[in-house]
Amino acid sequence: MGTTFTVVLYAADAARAARASAAAFARIAGLDARLSDYRQTSEAMRLTRDAVGRDVRVSDDLYRVLSVSQAMSRRTGGAFDATVGPLSQLWRRARRQSELPQLSDIEAARAASGSALVHLDEASRSVRLARAGMRLDFGGVAKGYAADRALDALRETGIRRALVVAGGDVAAGEPPPGERGWRVAIAPFDTTSPGAGRPLIVAGAAVSTSGDAEQWADIGGVRYSHIFDPRTGWPLTGRRQATVVARDATTSDMLATTLCVLGQDGLRLADRTPGAAAMIAVPDGSGSVRWAFSRRWEAVRRD
Repeated sequence: MGTTFTVVLYAADAARAARASAAAFARIAGLDARLSDYRQTSEAMRLTRDAVGRDVRVSDDLYRVLSVSQAMSRRTGGAFDATVGPLSQLWRRARRQSELPQLSDIEAARAASGSALVHLDEASRSVRLARAGMRLDFGGVAKGYAADRALDALRETGIRRALVVAGGDVAAGEPPPGERGWRVAIAPFDTTSPGAGRPLIVAGAAVSTSGDAEQWADIGGVRYSHIFDPRTGWPLTGRRQATVVARDATTSDMLATTLCVLGQDGLRLADRTPGAAAMIAVPDGSGSVRWAFSRRWEAVRRD
């Protein structure tokens, strides 16, 4: 999935810890084989070749990730979209080559993207794609989903005091012994700016941070983020960073990505999500950083 996974756990002895962590990493590896768009042999990539115009039964994991992605796409008016693989490929190449794509290529990629082109049948757990050339990209949900499922795998071995970190996504189980929760620091906006206050203390919850501090490209003097707006097909050009606390990492991962696209307006989306809170950072034009918060953010700080 293009990132590093870390598992932290408390166990009665080293043998139990080894068994539990092996189960967690096996679950993560299995999901990578299903959901990655970096692997041509993944189930998601096979689906884009096999499901054009016909129903293809998929694994429960792939169906669940597609289902929650489609639901988030509807909630956000397309600001979150897991069908943007053609656009992702186009802009990855643009960043590598430091050259903007042709407008015709952007429009062609947009035509092969869009949640309306995906049909899900819950009864048969099948998927049908409306157009050839489609490509799924779960970059805004897969890591959070994998962190949640790894935490489930640990619980199945009897380990409940655990933390799973997947890049910018953190899924927290029960807290360490004698602690109220796990301490999760919020990444600074950049190397010159501090984070927004003290670390979060979380247990039985998830935290995700999304932004472009590391993945971006300067093309023609313009800073293009790796995050783009599915509705326009163009990357963000203004710095943004969003942090979301939610009941699970699947949700926090999707919301953090979406808030980067929607900006401060996206905080209302967090307010409408049960158990979620969010903050977003944007430059104010004077070299400083402005932080905005959803209504529940301070309540999360106190929880």
